[in-house]
Amino acid sequence: MQSENAEHTQSWKEWLYSARVYLQPRPITLLFLGFSAGLPLMLVFSTLSYWLREAGIDRGTITYFSWVALAYAFKWVWSPIIDRMPIPLLSAWLGRRRSWMLTAQLLIALCLVGLADSDPQQNLELMAWFALAVAFCSATQDIAIDAYRIESAEPRIQAAMAATYMLGYRLAMILATTGALLIAAWHDPGADSYSRESWQMAYWAMAALMSVGIITTLCAPEPTPDGAAAEQKRQDIEAFMEQRQHLPHALARLLGWFYVAAYCPFADFISRYGKPALLILALIGSYRIADVVMGIIANVFYVDMGFTKVEVAEITKLFGTLMTIAGSLVGGLLVYRFGVMRILFIGAVLAAATNLLFSALALTGHSVGFLIVTVSLDNFSAGIATAAFIAYLSSLTSISYTATQYALFSSVMLLMPKFLAGFSGDAVNLMGYPLFFAGTAVLGLPVLILVWLAARHAPVQAEAPTKQ
Repeated sequence: MQSENAEHTQSWKEWLYSARVYLQPRPITLLFLGFSAGLPLMLVFSTLSYWLREAGIDRGTITYFSWVALAYAFKWVWSPIIDRMPIPLLSAWLGRRRSWMLTAQLLIALCLVGLADSDPQQNLELMAWFALAVAFCSATQDIAIDAYRIESAEPRIQAAMAATYMLGYRLAMILATTGALLIAAWHDPGADSYSRESWQMAYWAMAALMSVGIITTLCAPEPTPDGAAAEQKRQDIEAFMEQRQHLPHALARLLGWFYVAAYCPFADFISRYGKPALLILALIGSYRIADVVMGIIANVFYVDMGFTKVEVAEITKLFGTLMTIAGSLVGGLLVYRFGVMRILFIGAVLAAATNLLFSALALTGHSVGFLIVTVSLDNFSAGIATAAFIAYLSSLTSISYTATQYALFSSVMLLMPKFLAGFSGDAVNLMGYPLFFAGTAVLGLPVLILVWLAARHAPVQAEAPTKQ
């Protein structure tokens, strides 16, 4: 009995020791940077869909409108520039990572003001351009933050940094969804009427909240450059130039820079994993398909089911986001204790299964109690899955090409799901909500096979649990 009590006490001590990782400076910094990253996404995705629907825009147009978020799926195109090119004057003052973060944050705030001043009923095209600009600048910020995160700490605490990043990310989502909806509701002259001015006030407030990321970027330390990685890049450029001595020196150096910035990151990934690299990319490209395809239509679903702005704000946004935060923190601890791949598999199971709850809700009708249960389980599961997935992507990234490789992975992650999500409005019109949500659950089943296969080729830090 004493032996069992001692083992139980030791187990609790190990868990408490593991939890202390969240108090380290880097995870705390990522908390605020995660807030800055999470704020703009919902303002061109979920919240904007609600605004457009309330303004009388049809479902098909709203879901097509969501394609502006494909900017996140193509950020790998310009990631080599952010990975290698400094910003004149600003990079000398802040460093390459923070200078790009600050530039993107300032532009996001300005574009949100432009989005706030747009009118979907009068000029939907202008609103689409501002939404696209927000998405582009937000994707640029993500590239810089992801590189900053990976370069700031060793792989051992990347899961904890991913969890605090998700905590800040989800807190921002509360304000970008719940906060925006409540601000719009408070300034709405009538519950049953559409008021452009109420949404304008909401988006002005969101633009002001980008100051959180701006202040954090100015205060946070720049990661120390990896000397070996920098030396390897210098040698790669010189080797490239030696092979092209017939070219002018300036042109050869420019081509060498492009070679190292754009080609080497992709070649490095393929050389490290070989043929299994295609399997890994397939997993990355499909892991979030169930929740992304379902998520784009969720707010439209709530409107069509008769839920009020206050109910949507309090249950699906505020309470639901808190459940996602709880799930991400639990996921971070589980990854820290048991390794990435096991939790990645569990997350994939939960992400697909919980979509069936939305089918049941569609059949049940307007039920606040059932909505609470559905949102609780769905968001808690999503938090676990996302924390594990971010840690997995980080483990795949080479420190020599952090920004470009992580941008490639996260772009692949969103490309197919975001594209398919654009057709979700037409799919609902064709088959109805119950069958549509059941279909999104089925989409998640092949992911389980891919996780099982990819586990055989997982990096060591993703495969093995941390020992205390």
